[in-house]
Amino acid sequence: MQGTMQDRPLRLNHFVERAERYTPSKLIVSGTATGVEQRTYGEWAERTRKLVSVLDSLEVPPEARVATFAWNSARHLELYFAAPCSGRVLHTLNIRLFPEQLTYIVNHAEDDVIFVDRSLLGLLTPLLPSFRTVRHLVVMDDGGEAPNPEGVSVLNYEELLSAAEPAEFFLGDENAAAAMCYTSGTTGNPKGVIYTHRSTYLHTLSVLQADSIGVCESDTVMPVVPMFHANAWGLAHAGVATGANLVLPGPRMTPAALADLIVEQRVTVPAGVPTIWMGVLPELKGRDTSALRTIPCGGSAVPKALSEAYREQLGLPILQAWGMTETSPIASVAITRSWLADLPDDELADLRASQGPAVLGVELRIVDQETGAELPWDGTTRGELQAAGPWIASGYYNDDRSADSFTPDGWLRTGDVAVMTPDGYVRIVDRTKDVVKSGGEWISSVELENEIMAHPAVAEAAVIGLPHPKWGERPFAAVVIRPEMTLTQAEVLEFLSGRVANWWLPDEVVFIDEIPKTSVGKFSKKDLRDQFADHVLPSD
Repeated sequence: MQGTMQDRPLRLNHFVERAERYTPSKLIVSGTATGVEQRTYGEWAERTRKLVSVLDSLEVPPEARVATFAWNSARHLELYFAAPCSGRVLHTLNIRLFPEQLTYIVNHAEDDVIFVDRSLLGLLTPLLPSFRTVRHLVVMDDGGEAPNPEGVSVLNYEELLSAAEPAEFFLGDENAAAAMCYTSGTTGNPKGVIYTHRSTYLHTLSVLQADSIGVCESDTVMPVVPMFHANAWGLAHAGVATGANLVLPGPRMTPAALADLIVEQRVTVPAGVPTIWMGVLPELKGRDTSALRTIPCGGSAVPKALSEAYREQLGLPILQAWGMTETSPIASVAITRSWLADLPDDELADLRASQGPAVLGVELRIVDQETGAELPWDGTTRGELQAAGPWIASGYYNDDRSADSFTPDGWLRTGDVAVMTPDGYVRIVDRTKDVVKSGGEWISSVELENEIMAHPAVAEAAVIGLPHPKWGERPFAAVVIRPEMTLTQAEVLEFLSGRVANWWLPDEVVFIDEIPKTSVGKFSKKDLRDQFADHVLPSD
């Protein structure tokens, strides 16, 4: 027996149509190289429909990849919807990738057109001759001063829009490709993930859940996380779907500029990676942050010390969310379940520093890396974290590495080592490739880093394993000291004593100016290993 419900496709068109009908006066504020600009959702929706006409006039074929090389802005948001709502595929290019990786991605995706902010044009211009399939380059003037490249036909975004008429959206299959994003490529070439209209629609609904981020119409949402990374964690789509005010920082990414936007725009939901929030916190001291209701953070594990510092200063701890490009990305959020709300403060802080339970719609499990057997949720047993759900990838675009990343029964192998509590809370203890294997036992680099960063003089810390003649590997800690403070190796080891097992203590602590970071702000263990590849640990 079948039901009697209407079979209506879940397409992104609906979000735009809802915004222009129900919340046309709500605002999208964009940071620019020279200040801020704003437009209403009604104005934005009309421009988005005009952009559909522009893509038609450029003869961009159905299913063609429409690439963006841009900051977070209203123009970028227009492309977020115009491409998929016209039967094309949005392809967000990471502006922080190495040139070789960008060339690989553009050619692998077979991009047809690239839309680029003028302030970023200088990064793209040298690579243009290496792009094999790109027919059009469209420049969006965001206050930048880079000149148009010589010998290349360049189109002006605003001129194209001014000559266009609004178009109707294409109505098609909900399982058609809507957007694609490539992984950050810390090892080997980046891998392409293709999101569908259906998966993005359902992921957006998960971001609106009260037991997730809980975005609603009354919010002012500021995605600091780049729009070129994993759908801006779904916050751009959520803003349009609900009609929440959106604040898009553009190139204004300094801690001071972000703090100004939070205060001046009365932001309720800002979202970014831990390194962002480390810099922003001192800039918010003594200012009116009463509008804030939640501070989502992801990309890497949130140090408990950082979350507690926000709670102490603002009365609001950081809300940890976990996911990856392959999970759209929200897969779990560290909400506090009602029956756990009365735990002692230290235990609540530990709970908030976990990756939390899976959001509705996502399934998570931990398995033995050798046998594939599912492991118990007892809070201590460690295994590889795997994920499944309607917005979880089932493979990579045109890439034979898919077989290594997905199980025979269709689960994503995340590459994270985790434990799960009886209450379903995930606690990631490391990446499979970052675990320090000492004498046949595992040492969690993430847990050790978090303990080191709890020291008041430590700004950042990263732990890697270095070769050891007796134990195979031993932990090595690279530490960044806070400005105008001092710290010694002995003081770090003394601080760790009693907080971790003695055999976890780093064999050496070195002090450096900065921990190398990936294109999305995570600690780059690969670059750190390269930096200390020839380093010899002190002998016993």
